[in-house]
Amino acid sequence: MSKDAVAVASLVGSVLMLRLTFSSACEQIAQFIRYCLALAQDRTIELIPKEVFLQSVMLLARVTGPLLAGTVLISVIATMAQTRMLVSFELIKPKFDKINPLNGFKNLFSLKNLVEVLKNIIKITILLYIIYTSLRDIMNVAERYLYADMLGACAHLLNAIFLMLLKVILAFLVIAAADFLYQWWDFERQMRMTKQEIKEEFKQTEGDPQIKGRIKQLQRQMAQQRMMQNVPGADVILRNPTHVAVALRYHPGEDAAPIVLAKGLDYLALKIVEVAEQNDIVVIENRPLARALYAAAELDQMIPPEFYEAVAEVMVYLYKMDRIRAPSDVARELAEPQ
Repeated sequence: MSKDAVAVASLVGSVLMLRLTFSSACEQIAQFIRYCLALAQDRTIELIPKEVFLQSVMLLARVTGPLLAGTVLISVIATMAQTRMLVSFELIKPKFDKINPLNGFKNLFSLKNLVEVLKNIIKITILLYIIYTSLRDIMNVAERYLYADMLGACAHLLNAIFLMLLKVILAFLVIAAADFLYQWWDFERQMRMTKQEIKEEFKQTEGDPQIKGRIKQLQRQMAQQRMMQNVPGADVILRNPTHVAVALRYHPGEDAAPIVLAKGLDYLALKIVEVAEQNDIVVIENRPLARALYAAAELDQMIPPEFYEAVAEVMVYLYKMDRIRAPSDVARELAEPQ
């Protein structure tokens, strides 16, 4: 919200109401003066100060009431138009930070206060220039008032004063428009979120990345533990020789094709081989097949059909080692369409 916009609106409202009510106010003041003079000249009655005081108060209310009411109304409209009918009592709440000398010292050198100081200097300079030039023009013709009637001189002087006020209003309208644009820009700038606020909002909406990373890590660890628990049920481990390991199980009659129980790289591959050796499971070194199965096969899923022939050869080898049943049965079952 631009305070200058409200000030200019108040000034416009005051001048407008003054222009509209000036004739009526002058007439009422004249009547009151005639009333007071009549009381002063009438020696038959005693002057009543209380009655004169009440009349003066009523006159003040009639003369200044419309002027003040119009000014206040226009100020409220100018304020509400900027805030979109938003009413907030936050600024009038007592805050101890406002009386903190340290905070006050910091505010002295803030960008906002610097802009306010420059703006006030510009306003005062423009105001003094307009008043000086207006008074100079009035003084150039002031001597003519000696040869004019009172009513004409006062009318000319009042018109010169209103012209001066009009110049002030026009100048301050430009300043208020510039201040409004600046306040709008400053408000948008303050509403922008800092990097830290963006991070905090992301944490609230998407979750803390550290916590999510920790959860994923625990999930991987649990998956690896379950996978390692499946290794003792494997029939064979295919490896390359230290970087890749794939554990396969094939139970004819139960499995339509060999199942991948576990697979891993590097350290996890070594752990799979270690568990296999502890459980007396055959470990076969077959680099291309191990790498291909690791890349193409999924955990707890059957191997892709393109690997049936290669895996069947491994099963034949296991039969020769007396680890599974006849190779003809294995080859036939792997060859049958599923």
